Amino acid sequence: MSALPPVSTLRSVGEHVELDLGQDLASSPRYNDDIAPTKAEVRTWTRWNVASLWVGMAICVPTYTLGGVLTAYFGLSVSEALWTILIANIVVLIPLTLNAFPGTRYGIPCPVVLRASFGIIGSNVPSLVRAVVACGWFGVQTLFGGIAIHLMLAAMFDSWAALGGTGEVIGFFIFWIANIAVVIRGSESIKHLETLAAPLLLAVAIGLMVWAIPQISADELLATPANRPADASFFGYFMAALTAMVGFWATLSLNIPDFSRFARSQRAQVVGQIIGLPLTMLLFAGLGVVLTAASVELVGETISDPINLIGRIDSPFWVVVSMLMIILATISTNTAANIVSPTNVFQNVAPKYINENKGVILTGIIGIVLMSWELLKKLGWLDTDVSLESLYSNWLIGYSSLLGPIAGIMVVDYFLIKKQSYDVLALYQDNAGYPAWNKAGFIAFLVPVGLTLIAITTGALSWFYTYGWFTGSILGGLVYYFVARNEVRSS
Repeated sequence: MSALPPVSTLRSVGEHVELDLGQDLASSPRYNDDIAPTKAEVRTWTRWNVASLWVGMAICVPTYTLGGVLTAYFGLSVSEALWTILIANIVVLIPLTLNAFPGTRYGIPCPVVLRASFGIIGSNVPSLVRAVVACGWFGVQTLFGGIAIHLMLAAMFDSWAALGGTGEVIGFFIFWIANIAVVIRGSESIKHLETLAAPLLLAVAIGLMVWAIPQISADELLATPANRPADASFFGYFMAALTAMVGFWATLSLNIPDFSRFARSQRAQVVGQIIGLPLTMLLFAGLGVVLTAASVELVGETISDPINLIGRIDSPFWVVVSMLMIILATISTNTAANIVSPTNVFQNVAPKYINENKGVILTGIIGIVLMSWELLKKLGWLDTDVSLESLYSNWLIGYSSLLGPIAGIMVVDYFLIKKQSYDVLALYQDNAGYPAWNKAGFIAFLVPVGLTLIAITTGALSWFYTYGWFTGSILGGLVYYFVARNEVRSS
């Protein structure tokens, strides 16, 4: 620290703002090197790296099961489900690209961005809301990865196949270690993994489609009637399903600065996201719809996840190859979507005590705890009827109701209140320009959350909860705009 200048300064490097660290920030309790603004030389992600990130995150088991969730739990037909998935991912591009802007310009992660709208200390509240969701998804994805490892080893060794659920639990912890190892190696490790995985995963998706298409009738599949009452309004079912699908990536619409801080330019992050997200989601979710509907013809029963479906292929060689690809797909999703965000969040809570490596380990431990009920069930130690599919359908709407207001607040704060200009040095210090707790941010967050709780507990305003991401983000953004603007005028 003695070699540092006494005061930190900022300078422009192209369209980026770069920090020259001084003793003032280095000694601040709100700063550590891992959540500091990224240097210009490490902002190397091109549009294709960003697109590969989305391909790697979108091709995963939960995406595959989305179509089945829409048809089984939201009462849509197959064709309606596919249109809903495409529209939802075009909609979610809006907050994704907008909230990526401050990350790209200033090189700062999501929790630091939230300091501007919720306060230096207050940013921990919305950040932890996001982190808990990510840890839960980390547990779910690790469970799927563990099953893939178990099926791969079971195809190779009869003794492993005899382990049953115990083998799946062992696979869970093998996969857990693999994920943690990738993230601890840093952002370049994630970039290289996603770039490697993207073309391989697209090849697997296309291969599965080629395998299934000769054995099904596309016309009959698309003509499958909707699973809802004949006299029911399509709009209500569609909006509920659309909300859930937007909620699938509502998480990343908050913490996209965690990745855009490495983008080469704003154009790279915008174009990369447009290329990588909507069509990849449509392809793989559509594949899930097709193969789930076709699974009766393929293997004699309805199977809604690709791991168990591929496990029924009567060829140990192709089972092993396919499971290796699924393991790669799930690692590429898990590392980027579910570990990076909570790692930065936990550092934001206590930067001087929690660095990146400690944040990664903490994320992994919480993921194990949140999936403990399913692990205990696989070991035969717990009996429960709760299914992961029902968890998706309820969780997606529920947490999007919490995350929607935060996304709206972030967009309004950066573009309308702060006019795309942050005091970066003040974001890393107490009492330097930003309050510890920003009243405007919490009012804007609590108003839609309060209405959501009323809807859940009383049944009144049920539409507000059903369309939670849309109602929450719009209302949160509006309330924040008027409260924050009034505070600016008063000061």
